[in-house]
Amino acid sequence: MLKAQQVIISTAVTGSVNVPSQSDHIPLSPAQVVAAAVGAAKAGSAIIHLHARHPDGRPAFEAEVFEQIIPAILDQVDVVINITTGGASSMTMDERLAWAKRFSPELASLNMGSMNFVYSGIADKVTTWKHDWEKQYVLNTYKNPFINSFDKIEYILTNLGASGTRFEYEIYDIGHLYTLAHFVDKGLAKPPFMIQGVFGILGGIGADHENLTHMVAIADKLFGDDYQFSAFASGRNQFQFGTHSAWLGGHVRVGLEDSLWIGKGELATSNAQQVEKIRAVVEDLGRTIATPADARKLLALKGETTTL
Repeated sequence: MLKAQQVIISTAVTGSVNVPSQSDHIPLSPAQVVAAAVGAAKAGSAIIHLHARHPDGRPAFEAEVFEQIIPAILDQVDVVINITTGGASSMTMDERLAWAKRFSPELASLNMGSMNFVYSGIADKVTTWKHDWEKQYVLNTYKNPFINSFDKIEYILTNLGASGTRFEYEIYDIGHLYTLAHFVDKGLAKPPFMIQGVFGILGGIGADHENLTHMVAIADKLFGDDYQFSAFASGRNQFQFGTHSAWLGGHVRVGLEDSLWIGKGELATSNAQQVEKIRAVVEDLGRTIATPADARKLLALKGETTTL
């Protein structure tokens, strides 16, 4: 791992996993997503990881929805936009890539493999549903895997990479590191790599701290100093894993996509609240918070070129 004094805070402001019935604080409409992103950026987040939703919370793929979000964020703050290519497991490849192709962002997330991506357990905890789509949506993940086969990964690398977009490689298991190494060997992925370790998703690697240290050890073996590392865990382990990543010399990710909580039994009221909490932890460790300019330099990004 290439260690830097600056810590990049990424914020995943809404996602496609958690549903409105779990919390009143999840940003849903474009205006809410914009406000959440701007608040997180002002609190110290250098990168905003973006999904979009319809006003009732359903995941959105239409580029016109993102057109209401991305320019409005960049009009107010300097921040690196990181657009998802994962979307939701219910989306087709064309739907998942619609917004990234439209905006050619500095950064795009890329899940490095097909997997069981299960969050049907949400249905066991919600007693009152706000919308009729929510319950079946989460239950369907018990039987429908998320598909990102090698041909799809290669397609994303080739098509988005041609416009200068670089990638945050989302690693849900150790095998995904070897998948990344395969595409490095093919010349389709080039350093510096941004490796985002994802822990605690049912179907992926568990939220055990031994898994985090093991992931870094294997990444060191495969990529040496050619990568930056970040980690997060879903749910209640979010801040523990952010702290561990920063302590190891890596970066951190927070946001209501990954966890709805700010503390035990206490819902977070905003993404900015989570950014402020992890920022205090990082600074207590003696490290500084990366600006968007720092993040661009560390990740060799092309800079803001997103336009309507």
